[in-house]
Amino acid sequence: MGKYVLKRLLHGAVSVIIVVIVVMVLIYSLMNRNLIFAQDPNYTHQSNNNRITYTYQKWEDYGYLDYVTYADYINQLQRSGEIDSATRDTVVSLGRKAENDSEETAEYVQRFTEYYESQGYTVQRLDVVMSGRRVANGGQQQLFAYRDIPVFKRALSYFVNLLFIDDIHYVSDDVDIGERGVTFTWFDPVYGGEKFSPAIIGNGTYHKYLLYCDSSFPYIHQNVASIRLGLSYSVNMGVDVFDTMSLSQGTYSYADITYPSGHMENSADDLHSATYMQGSRATSALLQDRFADDYTNVASVRSGHSKLGYSFIIGIISVIMAYVLGLPVGLAMALRKDKLLDKLGTIYIMFIIAVPSLAYIFMFKAVGGKVFGLPTLFDMDSAEKMMYILPIVSLALPSIANLMKWMRRYMIDQMNSDYVKFARAGGLSEGEIFTKHIWKNALIPIVHGIPGSVIFAMTGAIITERVYVVPGAGNLLTQAINKYDNGVIVGVTLFYAVLSVVSLILGDLLMATVDPRISFSTKER
Repeated sequence: MGKYVLKRLLHGAVSVIIVVIVVMVLIYSLMNRNLIFAQDPNYTHQSNNNRITYTYQKWEDYGYLDYVTYADYINQLQRSGEIDSATRDTVVSLGRKAENDSEETAEYVQRFTEYYESQGYTVQRLDVVMSGRRVANGGQQQLFAYRDIPVFKRALSYFVNLLFIDDIHYVSDDVDIGERGVTFTWFDPVYGGEKFSPAIIGNGTYHKYLLYCDSSFPYIHQNVASIRLGLSYSVNMGVDVFDTMSLSQGTYSYADITYPSGHMENSADDLHSATYMQGSRATSALLQDRFADDYTNVASVRSGHSKLGYSFIIGIISVIMAYVLGLPVGLAMALRKDKLLDKLGTIYIMFIIAVPSLAYIFMFKAVGGKVFGLPTLFDMDSAEKMMYILPIVSLALPSIANLMKWMRRYMIDQMNSDYVKFARAGGLSEGEIFTKHIWKNALIPIVHGIPGSVIFAMTGAIITERVYVVPGAGNLLTQAINKYDNGVIVGVTLFYAVLSVVSLILGDLLMATVDPRISFSTKER
């Protein structure tokens, strides 16, 4: 069994990698990269050279290419000590055209060009149409180099950076932050240092709190290892895809908190989420009053669930409802084949199959709202639990029909099998035949789909969530596709692919548990 699981995991990992690479090829190589500007108002406001440089900057942001300006190159030379600040100020500004450059500037332009062309970059210079020989600001970007990122390099970088491990050397060694290390305390300073709440606090790390406890499930949280699926550039700008799916939503939730400086305030700041932002405290008197160091970047505590949370709550309840109703009804239909119950069940199955899901979802939404007075729109700031009913019922309806259909079919197939006839001939009662043979054998293919149903409850349902305005994860991929948010598309694809592999493996293991005759180990001859 262990070898089988390891083999499936390896095959699954290879499959996931292939899927992500294929998606990257489709996005970055086959699709028109100018589509990212379709809904970008800033793009239409640019003109002449500014539009060109803005285009390349955005292409770099979206992961299409590496983009380096001449100013970046000169600044890097200064940081490395190759030139001083006076030389930097002299050569960083370019003329309107190449012939307008000074001899010293022309030398560094030539070095920039030769270096990046030797690295496979394309170097481009834009002439500036304006008065004067020197261009002090925009001219710094009129000379730049760019190179498309090879798909395999992009994929390798993506998977290498998929798991972020925090450590005390995250903050540059050039920055004076005091003594680096981690501190363990039994009394979390967030709660004033008086409440028993173990925590591990870092200095030099990206996260201030590497481990902490609170009253939210799963009660013990860690920031040592973080999943990074990729940054969003339009759906949730600047936020990682995993954070977009897992962070809470809704209105701010206020509480009395004690800041690191000792300042107490009723605030929605989540001090446990504090991350390092170099120099931030020195730029704001407000931050100086609240924080004792540069761990000032904090998220907000919100009253609602995350996108994954809402999708999972609705999805898991609908899965439970589907199995609780679908299996018994399918069983009863098989036992009463061609009777009234079987005919009614068949009508329901045909209705669900024949009618488009959008049509019957709207129908049940209208009936639920008008006849039963149930909420038809989701409000995550409301404590009303009734708003969950219609999305859950609408999501469960097709699953109930599907389970009824397959349970009926498997039961009828088993009841007509030869081994059942032999069992009757051997004197077994109908009850014994049903419980020991028919029911267990018919259930084997059904249980294979249970892990997948539970796991994919996290992914949400696109149509149901859009109809009832559920702030879940189901609509995330469609939003990313509509807005050409490449980072979200790749991240959600990876998330779905991993869930698919895990659900298949768990389905196989559950099926082998139910039926001892199924073995995934190779027997020695």
